[in-house]
Amino acid sequence: MIGTVEVNRERQRLRRLRKLAVVLAIVCVWMWWRIANGQTPWPTFPRISDEALFWLPGIIIIALLATVLILPMLGNSRSPHVIYRAEQININFSDVKGLGRVLDEVSHTLRVLLDHETLRTQMGGSPRRGVLFEGPPGTGKTHVAKAMAKEAGVPFLFVSATAFQSMWFGMTARKIRSFFRALRKAARHEGGAIGFIEEIDAIGLSRSRGNAMSTAKTVDRAMSSDTGGMVNELLIQMQSFDEPTTRMRLAGWFKDLINRFLPEHLHLVKQPAPYANILLIGATNRADALDAALLRPGRFDRVLHFALPGLSGRRRLIDYFLESKAHAPELETEQVREELASATLGYSPASLERLFDEALLLALREERTTLSLQDVHTARLEIEVGLPEPIDYPADEMQTIAVHEAGHATMAHLVGKGRRLEMLSIIKRRDALGFLAHRLIDERHTQRGSELVALIQISLGGMVAEELFFGESGTGPAGDLSSATQVAAEMAGSLGLGGSLVSFRALDDGPLGGNLVAKVLADPQGRTAVEKILSENKGEVGRLLAANRHIVEALRDALLTRHELIGDEIVDVIREAEAVQPAGEAVRIVDLTADGPLRNR
Repeated sequence: MIGTVEVNRERQRLRRLRKLAVVLAIVCVWMWWRIANGQTPWPTFPRISDEALFWLPGIIIIALLATVLILPMLGNSRSPHVIYRAEQININFSDVKGLGRVLDEVSHTLRVLLDHETLRTQMGGSPRRGVLFEGPPGTGKTHVAKAMAKEAGVPFLFVSATAFQSMWFGMTARKIRSFFRALRKAARHEGGAIGFIEEIDAIGLSRSRGNAMSTAKTVDRAMSSDTGGMVNELLIQMQSFDEPTTRMRLAGWFKDLINRFLPEHLHLVKQPAPYANILLIGATNRADALDAALLRPGRFDRVLHFALPGLSGRRRLIDYFLESKAHAPELETEQVREELASATLGYSPASLERLFDEALLLALREERTTLSLQDVHTARLEIEVGLPEPIDYPADEMQTIAVHEAGHATMAHLVGKGRRLEMLSIIKRRDALGFLAHRLIDERHTQRGSELVALIQISLGGMVAEELFFGESGTGPAGDLSSATQVAAEMAGSLGLGGSLVSFRALDDGPLGGNLVAKVLADPQGRTAVEKILSENKGEVGRLLAANRHIVEALRDALLTRHELIGDEIVDVIREAEAVQPAGEAVRIVDLTADGPLRNR
C-alpha cells in the first residue's frame, strides 16, 4: 500500500519539475531571441567607466563593512537545526532493543504519520502532532527518533534546545519560529517531516510561581521567569502547525482587496491552510519540570516513558552489541550472557554499549583482538568503582580494612538470602579503601521488610566487626552508617515498618522539600524510631558475627593474602571455614599488636 507521504512526495516532485520546465523554457526563449538579434546567447559584463573604477574600492569597503555588521544579526534569527535525510541515518527499528511496548507505540505513531489521510478523512480523527520522550539519560530517546526518521524516509530536523538561546533580546523566539517554519516547509516538500528537540526542558520550563515543592523545583521556577518568552513562543508554534504558504497569503490579500468592492454573495473564497504532516518529538529527563501547557492534548499528545531495560531487555541488548564486537567463544554461551544481563541491573542501553567498548579497550591494551569475559568484568568494575590504585596501606590499617570488609561479607552470607557475592576487595578505588559487591540473584522490583533489615545488617557488619576484633571502630563505617540510616528512615517514615503508619512523604511541600531522611530525623518520634531500628540491628549483627567469627577471620586472612576475591572465591573461603568450625563453637580471641600482625591470645 502506498502511503500518504509517498503520494504527497511524488506530487511535490512533479510540481518542482513543472516549475523547472517553465524556467528553462523562459531561458531558452530569451537565448534564442538574443541569437536572432545577432548577440551572444549569454550576456556580457557591462563596461565600467574610469570614473566608476575610481569609486569602486570605497564601495567594496563599505559593502564589506555592512556585511560584517548585518550578517551576524541575520544569522542570529536563523534556525539552528541540522537536517538529516533518511540515507544519512544508519539506524532503523531493527537496531532498537530492550524497549518493549514503547517501540510498538512509536511504530504505530509512525504509521499514522505516513498514512495520516486515512485517520483524518476516512475516520475523522486527528493524528498526533507531538510526542514527548522522557526518561533517564542513555535510555534511547534520540536513538529511537533517528530510527523513526530512517523508517519514515522523511527529513529529520534535529536541534538542541540550548541552541535556540541567544544573547539578543527577542532572537530566541525568532529562532523558534524559524525552526517551525523550516519544519513546515520540509513537510510540504517531502510529504512529511519529523522535528526533534533535544533536552526540551531548556526552553520549556514551567512558568508557574506557585508554592515550591522542593528546593530544586524552586530554582526551576525562578529560572522560568527568564524563559517565559521562549515557552510562550513554543506553545504558539505547536498550536499553529497549519499555516498558509507565502503564495496563499499573497492570494488571500489580493482576494480581500477585491472583496471590498464585491457584494457578500460574490466574495472570492480563500483557501484554507494545507495540512502540515509534522511530528514534533521532544526529549527530556525532567518531564516534571515542563510547563503544564506543553503536555496538554494538541501539543504533546502522548508522553512515552523510556525506562531502564529489565532483565530480558538487557539480554537482548547484550546479544545485539556482541554481534558487532569481536569476542571470545566463552561469551557465546547462554549461561554467561544470562549472568551478564543479571549483573548489569540499572544499566541503560548506552551504559551497556560503553561497557563492551571499555572491555575492547582492555583487550587492545593487552594486544588481543577479541574481548573476553574477564575483560567485561574488569571494565564493569572500573566503570562502577574506579581504577585500582597500588596498595600502600600501613600493615595495621590494611588489617582493619580487611576485617571491616570481611564483616560485610560475613553478614551478606548469613542474612542476604537470594543475594550473590560478586567481589570482595581491599584494593583502593576512588574513595573506597575496600568494598563488597553483592546483588540479588533474581531481579525484583519490591522488597520485604526482612530484606530491608538484611541490608541494614550488612551495612553495619563492617563497624561491628571492627569493634569485635579491635574493641573500637574508626572512620571507615561513615558511609555504611549513612546507607543504614537512609534505609531505616525509609522504613520508619515511608513504609510503615518503624512502629508508625504515618508517611513523611505526605509532607513534600514542607520546608525540607523531598528530603525524606531530613524530615524523619527532624521529627522526634521519627528519629527515635530510626535509632531503635539501628540499635536493635547492631545488636543482632554483634551476636551473629560473634557466633561466626571464624568466617570473618577466614575472609580477613584471604584478603590479606590475595587482596581481592571474586565470585565463587568468596563462597569457597566461607565453606572451608564452615567445614573446619561450625557456627556457635568456641572461637579464637585475637588482638592487634603495635607491630600490626594478628596473633592468638
